[in-house]
Amino acid sequence: MNALSVIPTQTVTSQAQPASPVAPKIGAVAPAWHTAVILIVLFSLSLVGSLNHEFSPMGRASGRAVGYLLVMVFEWATVAFIWYGLSRRGVRMADLIGGKWERTRAVFRDLGIAVVFLLVCGVALLNGLGYLLKAAPNPAIRNMFPQTGAEIGVYLLLVLTAGFCEEIIFRGYLQRQFSALTQSAAAGIVLQGIAFGLGHGYQGWKFMLLIAVYGSTFGLLANWRRSLRPGMICHALQDGAGGLLARFCMQ
Repeated sequence: MNALSVIPTQTVTSQAQPASPVAPKIGAVAPAWHTAVILIVLFSLSLVGSLNHEFSPMGRASGRAVGYLLVMVFEWATVAFIWYGLSRRGVRMADLIGGKWERTRAVFRDLGIAVVFLLVCGVALLNGLGYLLKAAPNPAIRNMFPQTGAEIGVYLLLVLTAGFCEEIIFRGYLQRQFSALTQSAAAGIVLQGIAFGLGHGYQGWKFMLLIAVYGSTFGLLANWRRSLRPGMICHALQDGAGGLLARFCMQ
């Protein structure tokens, strides 16, 4: 009799170890060169803003309303470029935004999440960190707020644009790209927050730090909800209400 034939079957099978699960790889949504172009343009304009201490790279001579329009054109052009990059990988813009509003209840749910997030992170957290850093608005921040009725109208269009476009740029596109580069969702959240802060050079380093932290909390929100919609709502509310209130308080 063959010696191997007397070994119990269960002894052989019991030694086989189950394969450990492999974490799914985070895929990029656009080519690396595409991301490099966006980062170079964002940081270049931020650098110009930090040097001339103005909200608009064109400077104060362009006027607030014109500055608002220039920023809107730039942000929509960036989103269009992102759409081009997504199309090269067969990714839809809707896939990047995530979430659905199939019922009215879903809209109010995201609105409620946005309001709570704004109160906790946008008011309590930012004011607390701002107090610790002794951050005070510089002349560039003061000058960006609207003064006339016409400027207020264009400013409201700007905050709607910023809420939509900047969430796509930072929490949608860059967060996904950084996560794919590092194969870490946490690293993607932190890196896009840093990029968000660096993109606001005209506000000075203290506010850039605050914005980086705030941007990271937006990244956490997007990652939790698997959607940019609550962040878009919160972003627009923050810029709109905060900007209009500051416009009157800083007079």
